[in-house]
This record gives sequence, C-alpha cells and structure tokens, in this order.
Amino acid sequence: MTEDKVTGEVIALLARIVERFTKDYESAAGAQDLTTVQAKVLAALAEPMPMHRIAEKLGSERSNVTGIIDRLEARGLVERHADTRDRRIKNIVATETGRELAGNFRRSLSFAAEPLAALTPGDRVKLRDLLERMVD
Repeated sequence: MTEDKVTGEVIALLARIVERFTKDYESAAGAQDLTTVQAKVLAALAEPMPMHRIAEKLGSERSNVTGIIDRLEARGLVERHADTRDRRIKNIVATETGRELAGNFRRSLSFAAEPLAALTPGDRVKLRDLLERMVD
C-alpha cells in the first residue's frame, strides 16, 4: 500500500500519542508504587477475572502473571477466589484497597485530559468513533 502524506502524518501523530501516554502511564504507576504491568492488572480488574484472561489481556504467559498477582496479593491489593462454577479456576478480585489504588491511578493519567477537554463534545464523539473504527 502506498502511503499518502496525510497517512504518514497520522501515523507520526499516533506514535507521539503512544509515547506521551506510555510516559504518563509509567509516571502514574510509579506514583502509586506500582510497575506498569501491576497497574494494568489493577486497572483491568473492574470485575473478578481468571488468571488466564489476565494473561491474555497482558499478552503474557500465565506463569508470568502468577508472579505479578503474588506481588499484588502480598500488598493486599488483590485476592484469589475460587470460581463458583469451577473451583479449579481462581478468579482475581481487587480488594477495596486495590480498587482505591486503581482509581487513584486512573485519575492521575492526565496526559490526554486537557487536550480532550479543549475539544467540543461533538469532536470528542467523532474522535472516539474514528478510533473505534481503527481498532475494530
């Protein structure tokens, strides 16, 4: 596929956005005394989730996720609960402290808040819709 000028500019802008988001994500995680991977796990635990789904979300091996969960559990941020339908499955559940920390983390992700606030509500909807089309 031949790249036109606008496509090249969009790709460069997306790269800048990813770079800024990554730096902000790392900083926000560090401020909560979390690694970026631990922050991703806590942010993903809006509901109980089995270990294999966490591994899928992270694009990681299950054995790596076990160590991450062990460290979060040692800090009292998550707990392992047997699944009600299949006791062989362990669901990871954020504790109240873990949910609070995840909320603090999400609120401290600030890199896009100001630029997005500068857009009109209609422009934010258009941007969201365009981004959804790109990822679907």
